[in-house]
Amino acid sequence: MDPGGAGGAFGGVKAGGQQDPLSYLKRPAVVIRICALLFSIIVFGCVSSSGWFFLADLGKEVCVMNMDSSAVCHFSTFVGIVGFLSAIGFLVGEWFFEQMSSIKSRKHYVILDMAFSGLWALFYAIAFIFMANSWRKSDEMFSFAKSNIIGAIFFAFLSVFCWLGSVGLAYQRFKAGGETAFSQGLGDEGTGPDETQYQGYQEDTGYSEPPFQGGGQQGMGYQPQPQQVQY
Repeated sequence: MDPGGAGGAFGGVKAGGQQDPLSYLKRPAVVIRICALLFSIIVFGCVSSSGWFFLADLGKEVCVMNMDSSAVCHFSTFVGIVGFLSAIGFLVGEWFFEQMSSIKSRKHYVILDMAFSGLWALFYAIAFIFMANSWRKSDEMFSFAKSNIIGAIFFAFLSVFCWLGSVGLAYQRFKAGGETAFSQGLGDEGTGPDETQYQGYQEDTGYSEPPFQGGGQQGMGYQPQPQQVQY
């Protein structure tokens, strides 16, 4: 296997091919990333716009989801923003994935995709549970933010499946790359030039051993005769 070829490795075509924007947008990994990006915008946008309320009695802003603690709003906003930036980063990486000429580069990208997507699916699951439980305990005075907060909770729930879908696609790529490398490795075993030449020699001449085995003329069955010296 040529380490610089990357032909079909880890679910990608041979490196160096021309990128087609239409086929790029049709990739399942790209579609899922775009959905994750849009859902992240909705999550942190809804929480940022309607998740905070200035309470005059306390003289500060509080989170409308269980106003005793602002951690809910901070955490959900953090998860949404990082998810948005990460989705953009993976979309860029997906565009250049076909241009990666190194097998190792593709492998590292797929492993990073699988690990980060799994982590962020977990973070979105925590954010969903956190927001849903806190909103259930919130005061009726914050009913003005109901639609936005419920929207953030709903799209946080959908984001869990988006990032889990990215994990599944990345795992399929990783598995396909491993199987390709394994099959090519098996094809390279036992096909060295010495063994091939020896097999061809045996078929053509009928010898059971390679020529000149044992070195010199003795290997051909030649026995030197003693010479008589005349005086």
